[in-house]
Amino acid sequence: MKNLIALFLVVGMLTGCNRSGKESALLIGMGQMPNAVKDGSGNLHIVFGSKDSIMYSVSSDNGKSFSAPALIGGIPHLAASHMRGPQIAVTSNGVTVIASNRDGDIFSFNSGGNGRWLQTARVNDVDTVAKEGLMALSGEGQNTFAVWLDLRDHHNKIFGSNSADGGKTWSANKMIYASPDTTVCECCKPSVVIKGKDVYVMFRNWLKGNRDLHLIHSVDGGNSFGEAQKLGNGSWQLNGCPMDGGGLTLDANGCPKTVWQRKGVIYASEPGKDEKEIAKGRGCTLASVNGKTVYAWTDNGEVYIQKPQGMKISLGKGSLPIIKPVNNEHVLCVWENEKKVYAQVVEL
Repeated sequence: MKNLIALFLVVGMLTGCNRSGKESALLIGMGQMPNAVKDGSGNLHIVFGSKDSIMYSVSSDNGKSFSAPALIGGIPHLAASHMRGPQIAVTSNGVTVIASNRDGDIFSFNSGGNGRWLQTARVNDVDTVAKEGLMALSGEGQNTFAVWLDLRDHHNKIFGSNSADGGKTWSANKMIYASPDTTVCECCKPSVVIKGKDVYVMFRNWLKGNRDLHLIHSVDGGNSFGEAQKLGNGSWQLNGCPMDGGGLTLDANGCPKTVWQRKGVIYASEPGKDEKEIAKGRGCTLASVNGKTVYAWTDNGEVYIQKPQGMKISLGKGSLPIIKPVNNEHVLCVWENEKKVYAQVVEL
């Protein structure tokens, strides 16, 4: 009997399931600040930082397994902690990754599908202006759009740049937003999503002492942007930075959905609508799956996911989750814990 129980436990570990039948987390590799994306063929790509190395892993079986981490390239003094880390996007030109160093420069890398990574260009066209290392990346069709906190003229603003060739070249940098109260929030990661000619950028602002999330929209591929719109009705008077940027996605109709934290409470909102309380916590993100919204966040050192029906589950210890759709019934959640990167597919 003891031998039978031991055999059962071994089989459970080998198949990636625990004794309750629930899928368990996969250890991807040693590192921090993972990011993930799905391409048009259904492959799931993960990028993360490990000391001065940018590492990459891919799954071609809906997240059941991932390749051993491979080196994309190295950047001395790579920024890979506290929301600062490599960002990844896919376009018709392959997979693009951007990463920054502590000096304040952002570099791009491209894999055109041949398995080889090439360092291509620098994104910022003025030296060392991205010292905060807080940036985001989105891709669709031929286009990739990057945004970051930029210190040119000595105050943090939201800047952006477009690439139409997978990050091999980048357009002249454009200022997307500058706060009339000197600076945007200095230590919160912005978000960006691009679909066709629409580019949405979310960032935490600093206006009259309030650290609130704002959304700004371009209808011409990022050449120009409209007025920034505050998200939610409440405000957060804070003499300091919450270091929490939130998440942004588009639903099936191309409408933006956001999630963010205020005073330790996570809210979901859409432009022009009241915010809706989701949970207590921070480090939140979201994904739109088959017309439904899935949320993830961290609370007391654990990663949680809320399914569309409202069920909340814990994935275990960790922080800074990222979620991406796998198909209409599953999402992939990627997070870090004790300088290790984990991934888990969750059934909705």
